[in-house]
Amino acid sequence: MAVVLALPGAPARANPVRPLMVYLESWYERPATGGGATVLAATPPWVDLVGLAFAKPDLVYPGDLDLSQTGLAYRFPGTVLRDAVAALKARQPGTRVLLSVGGHGYDRWDRLDAGMIARLVGDLGLDGVDIDFEPAAPQCAGGGATPRHCASDAALIAAVDGLRAALPRPKTLMVTGWSVGAYGDGAFTLSAPVSPWSGLMLGLLRSPSAAKLDLVSVMAYGAGPYFRPFEALRAYRLVWAGPLLLGVGVPSADQDLPAITIAETEALGRRVATQPGLGMMLYALFQRPAGALSDRHPDGRAMAAALCRGLALTGCDQGFP
Repeated sequence: MAVVLALPGAPARANPVRPLMVYLESWYERPATGGGATVLAATPPWVDLVGLAFAKPDLVYPGDLDLSQTGLAYRFPGTVLRDAVAALKARQPGTRVLLSVGGHGYDRWDRLDAGMIARLVGDLGLDGVDIDFEPAAPQCAGGGATPRHCASDAALIAAVDGLRAALPRPKTLMVTGWSVGAYGDGAFTLSAPVSPWSGLMLGLLRSPSAAKLDLVSVMAYGAGPYFRPFEALRAYRLVWAGPLLLGVGVPSADQDLPAITIAETEALGRRVATQPGLGMMLYALFQRPAGALSDRHPDGRAMAAALCRGLALTGCDQGFP
């Protein structure tokens, strides 16, 4: 019997299955003069969560759908993005569209403006926020006899507290965790690779603020040859009992990620589908491989479809345009 992972505010689906999240990079979305002409609006029905990447924590949003100082890099006005979200939700009301805040280089969490982010979420008709917390210097220490902790813990907890206050449920609030973010303590004290970011998520997930989250995803990629994705999931599961997504990265010209074949991607999905409470995440849809497109160098669209098949979802032949 399949385990159903209910997402806040999402209507029931005909095939209640494990969540699949796909990031859509704003800088690669195709130019459009109307919302219906975007890739976002054509998101296939087997995608449960869409992350719009990326907004700055310290964005400036004056209103009127002016995206120029938000960090989002669409090649069309905010009105087109709003209409794209509306077009998708008119066709698929159960698909959650989230504003992904943070990411590499957008790390001014000390200047987070939760109220302004909430205003942008509302104006675009979005369903919530994905927190992608990637501090340049987390200053993590301890482990073993001393609980693992990081100097960045307070900023991450404050971000969760502030965004949940600004975006009450049923708005979705999730956090995307570092690959080794649950390592550094207990049985996972020496899990490889030992990294300055080991334990980055432990402070939050062991705190009362974790109850303000709806789901957690793990960036299970880009951590080197000794990293084991399912070991990382086990570490996260010790501190987070809710819906948990295993992230897969598309190897591409501008991302230093290891090659993963379509067959391997599908196999990951099948393995996840055997375990209660798990789903999958893909970063990112528009990524292109460094080499010629093939099974050895799949692009984001091919990998998304492979995850669909691996999770045994329906309609996987209906892909992204």
